[in-house]
Amino acid sequence: MSELASDTAMLMAAGLGKRMRPLTATQPKPMVRVAGKPLIDRALDRLEEAGVAKAVVNVHYLADAIEAHIAKRPMPQVTFSDERELLLETGGGMVKARDAGLLPDPFFACNADSIWLDGPRNAFADLTACWDPERMDALLLVVSHARAFNFDGTGDFYMDGAGRLRRKAAGRIAPFIYTGIQLVSHRLLRDAPEGKFSTNVLWDRAIAEGRLFGVAFTGEWYEVGTPQHIRPTEEALTGG
Repeated sequence: MSELASDTAMLMAAGLGKRMRPLTATQPKPMVRVAGKPLIDRALDRLEEAGVAKAVVNVHYLADAIEAHIAKRPMPQVTFSDERELLLETGGGMVKARDAGLLPDPFFACNADSIWLDGPRNAFADLTACWDPERMDALLLVVSHARAFNFDGTGDFYMDGAGRLRRKAAGRIAPFIYTGIQLVSHRLLRDAPEGKFSTNVLWDRAIAEGRLFGVAFTGEWYEVGTPQHIRPTEEALTGG
């Protein structure tokens, strides 16, 4: 296995999971089971398979349940970033973990509720192969509509021949959807806002500077945002 761009991934597991109610009334969304396995275990399994040695997991909503479930997992080695006092959203969560010395430069970031099946090469190897820190603040794993399942949106990004991303125009359809997986330079987090904020704020600056890039995923990605998404995802994963 070739060396990855980072040995660490941050798993974003602190959200309230409102779209997944009522299943998240008593459990955090990353603990919702799909085909018998909690979503966060599926993400951690992918990290382990790819050779990502360390996972930084941020927690807020029903944090004790997540910590108890994965604290004893041997691989990847898990460290928690505690956001019990204040939910910091994606951008604020990454800044807190970086400031605590938990994130190397660069680091992978991944939604803890993502489900994907790798193509010829795993997702983290795909990102590593295209990573160029001289040109990039962040490299997003994006997927075409044909490889996105349960997704009924209009897409997120256009991507040019060099891999640079720009936002979807209002009222239009964009060919690429963000999978929730990215490779991030500390440069993206520079001069970040205080407290809670979305990574979108930092992406917009990177787009303006021509430093937000994407790589098209060669596998399959599953949207699991609502209870209605679970059964079709299970059928796809189990073949029936």
